[in-house]
Amino acid sequence: MPGTLAHLRVLDLTRVLAGPWCTQMLADLGADVIKVERPVTGDDTRHWGPPWIENSRGERVGDSAYFTSANRNKRSIAIDIATPQGQGLVRDLARQCDVLVENYKVGDLARYGLAHADLRELNPRLVYCSITGYGQDGPYAHLPGYDFIFQGEGGLMSINGERDDKPGGGPMKSAIAVADVLTGLNATIGILAALENRHATGLGQRIDVALLDSVVNFGANQIASYFASGIIPRRWGNEHPNLAPYQTFATADGHIIIGCGNDGQFRKLCVLIGLPALAEDPRFLTMPDRNVNRAALVASLEAMLRTRPSAHWLEVLGNSEVPTGSINNYAQVFEHPQVMHRGMRVDMPHPGGATVGTVANPIRLSDTPVEYRYPPPLRGQHTAEVLQSLLHKSAAAIEALEAARVIETRKLP
Repeated sequence: MPGTLAHLRVLDLTRVLAGPWCTQMLADLGADVIKVERPVTGDDTRHWGPPWIENSRGERVGDSAYFTSANRNKRSIAIDIATPQGQGLVRDLARQCDVLVENYKVGDLARYGLAHADLRELNPRLVYCSITGYGQDGPYAHLPGYDFIFQGEGGLMSINGERDDKPGGGPMKSAIAVADVLTGLNATIGILAALENRHATGLGQRIDVALLDSVVNFGANQIASYFASGIIPRRWGNEHPNLAPYQTFATADGHIIIGCGNDGQFRKLCVLIGLPALAEDPRFLTMPDRNVNRAALVASLEAMLRTRPSAHWLEVLGNSEVPTGSINNYAQVFEHPQVMHRGMRVDMPHPGGATVGTVANPIRLSDTPVEYRYPPPLRGQHTAEVLQSLLHKSAAAIEALEAARVIETRKLP
């Protein structure tokens, strides 16, 4: 069966990560996503390498690997929206789309006649989603910013990283651009909600999603504790502020993760690793007790866990009810039996003649599963195709637009 969103067409005026993450999610679910890029340069992340997409001979045949992470299942057209003709093409496409997603600075698209107010007049059913750093209003709305900035300003870095009293302690960003990814997912949710509302009203609406809002919202469980107690959350490294033991532990040859979320799991842990008396120690009987006496508890556990290698403890605890895990690098992740079973790596033929590895969409639908239709496209790969099929432009008209540098087309090798 066709994808769940196969009846929808999305005009994608985004670049970098938050916007493309949203539109890739819609594309994976079946929507026809038309990615509008600048001629010559295209999406900024096409140039965020190395590594680059290379063929079996080690020859570069594509853009950066980073670009491929968020641009699968899309068609790319290259249009210069700074030109009147380019603006006209985007308006014509918007008439035939259900959704438009953009992440320009506040007010930029209004200069081109492509703001929500402009396109709503042409297509009242259009769901128009704007993704920005700070949102569409407020004293900071005009400012630019990347994920790193919002991890800091939104509080995430104040609780992420090693404890201040340990070596290396201090604020630390997440290695993953978490503000971008979260914002992309929030934008997707907002779009689907607006489309559902359109069923009732027949009208689209404006969606305003901000990276700062998303990363603040992401911290809600820590923030709730601050609201209740007035105590500012701090960094705990690999420990948990409310659970113990719930952290990494050193072993004879590395580290493992042990996470006990209740008293029963803690008692099982103590028996299995050979410390049954620890479970009866009055200092550690309940979770509040263990939190208060955390230092002594961790010292006792780690003294035992250091006596054997990680593989031993993972085997001992592996079939128990004690949540335990290894700390894998990405090579080990894709050798993990469960990851392999779930098919989390998807290799796709790249239009430049290579194979590009992508990470599978995590959503599993029983009747309309995700399909991997298009590999990450070359810049302008589908310009002629889209202009011919949707706007009925002749070959001569397309050649004239390209000669005028309004568009860019790409002929595959």
